[in-house]
Amino acid sequence: MYSLSKLFVAFTALCVTTIMSSNSVAIEKPKYEVLHAEGKIEYRLYASYLVAETTVTETNSYGRAASSGFMRLFGYISGDNVSQTSIDMTAPVQQTSSAGKVVNEKIAMTAPVQQSKTDSGWTVAFMLPSKFELDTAPMPSSEEISLRQVPSRLMAVIRYSGRWTQKNFDKQAQLLSSFIESQGIEKISAAESAVYNPPFMPAFMRRNEVMFEVSNHPGG
Repeated sequence: MYSLSKLFVAFTALCVTTIMSSNSVAIEKPKYEVLHAEGKIEYRLYASYLVAETTVTETNSYGRAASSGFMRLFGYISGDNVSQTSIDMTAPVQQTSSAGKVVNEKIAMTAPVQQSKTDSGWTVAFMLPSKFELDTAPMPSSEEISLRQVPSRLMAVIRYSGRWTQKNFDKQAQLLSSFIESQGIEKISAAESAVYNPPFMPAFMRRNEVMFEVSNHPGG
């Protein structure tokens, strides 16, 4: 449970910092348009956005990978980057870096934290605030972290509350996958998770999501 306690402390610190910041009115989230909705499932067209991401290869555990990846990225947005820039908080956390002069600058965190499974492990990502572009974002000082521009994508998304567990992730991914297949629509990515809330949020109040990139949407 040590890794989960570290995750709790880090996420709590980020949320408290964001709430207390006079410059932060609301946590920034990816922009999207809902093209079709049925119950808990939405087909969303996402605008392109920039992420800092890391791939955790030392464990296949969903929870341990989330914790390890979060701590790496927390270090990056807290100033562990080439320019020692600290970045504001955004949402969600998702799970699938002149002249030698050091300048201190803060980076806001977004939401959600995103996570997705790869052949080599789990990739965990933070969206960077929209004020940054690939050539202006602080470069990571760690080779374990990279910056990537995520292109505009059509995503099928299922929203649920509850704990962040492998069991819940797998269950929701299967529900969403079955629904997509029943519509005759092709999935073109692995399942990704998106976590919007800090650990102290009661599980029944949390906003969690699982999503697949898809080729089309019903009626599209």
